[in-house]
Amino acid sequence: MGAKMRAGARLLMAALLLGGGAALPAGPAGADARYERFVKSFWASARKAGVSRKTYDKAFAGLTPDPEVVRKNAYQPEFKFPASHYLILAVTDTRIRLGKERAKEYKTELDAIEKRWGVDRYVLLAIWGMETNFGTFMGKMNVIRSLSTLAYKGRRAKFGRTQLIAALRMMERGVVPEGPMLGSWAGAMGHTQFIPVNYLKFAVDFDGDGKRDIWNTPVEALASTANYLSRQKWRTGKTWGYEVKLPGKVGKGYAGRRRSRALAKWAALGVKRVNGGEFPRLSDRAYLYLPEGRKGPAFLLIRNFRVIMTYNAAHKYALSVGHLADRIRGAPAFAAPWPNGVRALTEEERFEIQRLLIARGSEIGGIDGVLGSKTRAAIRELQKDKGLKADGFPTPKILELLRAEG
Repeated sequence: MGAKMRAGARLLMAALLLGGGAALPAGPAGADARYERFVKSFWASARKAGVSRKTYDKAFAGLTPDPEVVRKNAYQPEFKFPASHYLILAVTDTRIRLGKERAKEYKTELDAIEKRWGVDRYVLLAIWGMETNFGTFMGKMNVIRSLSTLAYKGRRAKFGRTQLIAALRMMERGVVPEGPMLGSWAGAMGHTQFIPVNYLKFAVDFDGDGKRDIWNTPVEALASTANYLSRQKWRTGKTWGYEVKLPGKVGKGYAGRRRSRALAKWAALGVKRVNGGEFPRLSDRAYLYLPEGRKGPAFLLIRNFRVIMTYNAAHKYALSVGHLADRIRGAPAFAAPWPNGVRALTEEERFEIQRLLIARGSEIGGIDGVLGSKTRAAIRELQKDKGLKADGFPTPKILELLRAEG
């Protein structure tokens, strides 16, 4: 989960000044010396946070820095996609179909969650779909190793240290009694990818079994996410925003959060919903978002959009969650086309791309129709081989190239 957390300066100072007193668990020969020094010094912070020496030694036994975490922390090319590309990868017919199936499967539980926390069930389902494709890839990396790799150097050291303390406290409480805690390269865990700090603050025991199991119990993860969004002041019964049509006089100069105004004032300027309907609450404040300029789709975003952004502080992510939620609910796709003419691949085409990449010798894991980081890396290699811009984005042209090879 992408919500920003702040590490305490005193904890960091304690780690630097008081960290010489305890022996470091023995690591493999040739382990990174700087990492070993960090683990040794960080014990003071962990002890101050209530972590026992036994838990600390167990957590770090045999660990070395994870080069995959270092690589991903330094460079994530998929984040450079324009909004149109991001939406196409995120809001797929596969996720829409699976979201509708899960809505039926968990209807009773979602009824109860919605009643208790007031958060739109389709937004919860969309976050589940966005984060782990409904539990099909929750991450298999050792959370302690990932977070300690982030914590000891790099651009996210402060985040890593804060989350590492929380993860160690989870271990101290026996949250995951057998084996290491598993999650993503940045320490996000479970069906809806909670980072450790937010697990401790917001995870709930929805089924009353004495556990807060976001790994093996999807409903518990959905309820925990509902609790999180509710605590971020989700407004019950309201949407995230509206796709709109702009009059000629309204352009980029009106966009941005600083230019927010009541929907009544937007309507007075001639801004209309694309479906022709009225804005239901003219007093709601909204700001204009133009993800790809004046020629692409335009949106008026209200308070709940910013609540979604506390989960991941990117407009593209929150727009994808909102749109996927609406599509699972049964709403149509955005009315306005993207200016670059990119179209989404069908479910069958995505499966075919993955089959052809495997036939080409690419290691992408399984064939699931989800064009994740491994599939996009394989596409980048193909693009390099063909002398094309290596952005890793799957297009009909990529499929044509693979068919020609096959």
